Amino acid sequence: MSARLQAFRFKAMGCPCALQLYAESPRRARHWAAAARGEIARLERKYSRYRGDSIVGRINAGAGDAPVRVDPETTSLLDYAETCFRQSEGRFDITSGILRRAWDFRSERLPHQDAIDALLPHVGWQRVEWCAPEIRLPDTGMQIDLGGFVKEYAADRVAQLLREAGCQSGIVDLGGDLAVIGPHPGGAPWRVGVRDANAPDRPAGLVPVTSGGVATSGDYERCMVVDGVRYGHVLDPRTGWPIESLASVTVFASRCLIAGTASTIALLQGESAARWLDDLGLPHTRQAHGGPVEAHLGDTSADAA
Repeated sequence: MSARLQAFRFKAMGCPCALQLYAESPRRARHWAAAARGEIARLERKYSRYRGDSIVGRINAGAGDAPVRVDPETTSLLDYAETCFRQSEGRFDITSGILRRAWDFRSERLPHQDAIDALLPHVGWQRVEWCAPEIRLPDTGMQIDLGGFVKEYAADRVAQLLREAGCQSGIVDLGGDLAVIGPHPGGAPWRVGVRDANAPDRPAGLVPVTSGGVATSGDYERCMVVDGVRYGHVLDPRTGWPIESLASVTVFASRCLIAGTASTIALLQGESAARWLDDLGLPHTRQAHGGPVEAHLGDTSADAA
């Protein structure tokens, strides 16, 4: 029996999600989809900063108190966060989420500098006491938030889970962050649309992808304009203010986790984003505000704009 494409759409981790799976029967596809959603729900429960019973909630609740011991999966994620912090020279920082208290992009009002100054002393991964498997936040005002990459990690986890269950062709889409299980039967690639930040409702081009992960970071959807100046939601943890950078970056990598953090760190490079991406060497597209989508896809045979 030949495999047929089955699609499943749902919401998780605060965003629309989709699974496209080739299966020999609808029953098997539903079984795989249920297992995938179960894994996503597990990770959401475990790493949500909104849940007091999550590991992130327990770490944050223990700030200023005794160290919290974590499991091997969380250890690997915290090690990854530390690597990203070091390699980005402090720009990618999982302690910076508390800056949201000062910035409300729906208000169209800039925060007072005093509000930002009051939060900045609580930002800084270098102050976190991380000695695996124990972590301690040194003051009661500090928090961590893995929201900057746990969705991409979940996409990779689900793709791997489905491969192990026997699914050979499919794609996992968690809020636009993609992990490819495998190409279409016969080896044909998936065609991934790259958005045009100037007209986000339509793709600027299509990129063929047979494996790995794809993720996009941009500041064209959450921003505000005050006195003619545009402020994007990507905040520099060193200053507490939005950083002027590219409008959008889409990275293609061996894993969705790597694609996601690379695209975010690229935006945090500000004016050096394009040079940083060139030096990184991963296939990507990038777009300056008001400019066209530029494809830098290397060996990828793409027909992006």
